[in-house]
Amino acid sequence: MATKGSDRDLQHDIIKAALACAADKGWMNCSLADIAGRADIKESELRIIFPEKADILRAFGRMVDKQIAENLDGSFDDDLSPRDKLFDIMMERFDILNDDRDGLCAILDSVKCDPKQAIIGLPHLGTSMSNMLDIANIDSSGFFGAAKVFGLVVVYLDTLRTWKTDDSPDMGKTMVVLDKGLERAEALVSAFENKQMPQFDFIKRNN
Repeated sequence: MATKGSDRDLQHDIIKAALACAADKGWMNCSLADIAGRADIKESELRIIFPEKADILRAFGRMVDKQIAENLDGSFDDDLSPRDKLFDIMMERFDILNDDRDGLCAILDSVKCDPKQAIIGLPHLGTSMSNMLDIANIDSSGFFGAAKVFGLVVVYLDTLRTWKTDDSPDMGKTMVVLDKGLERAEALVSAFENKQMPQFDFIKRNN
């Protein structure tokens, strides 16, 4: 019987096999059978863990979130601003994504041709960005928290477009776009938080 540790190793192998398959032949052309072959397991075994290709992508997102949390655990200075923390967290994310850039770029290209993938993936992307806010110790609860999550999703997707073609050794282009995006998002959220809601008197009183 497989242990929990070996189960995690198998999931990791499947995810890496899927990304390699996407890099070689495009995500749309990768079947579960193709991925199972690359992972050196039976397709029936793969389907027990990941019934659909979308499940592999969701697991990859969780794996990245976990790795970021582990890599940055206790590494922030107390005087670092929330925005600076978030910048470091998101750049750590892009550093991790660099390991599978070709496969991820192929997957991102496929999303443009298959809106269904984007619709299915959006809730999970929102969860992932909420996790990034939590790592930065930024409150993501309530209405304003939802606005922060949505803003970070927009910033992330916009920065991804630059990251895909960023050939600079230090990801300088990606950093510039991310920094500007976070600056705009911070200003927008601040405006929402500081805005005084209009007061309405729905009860007309007779003098």
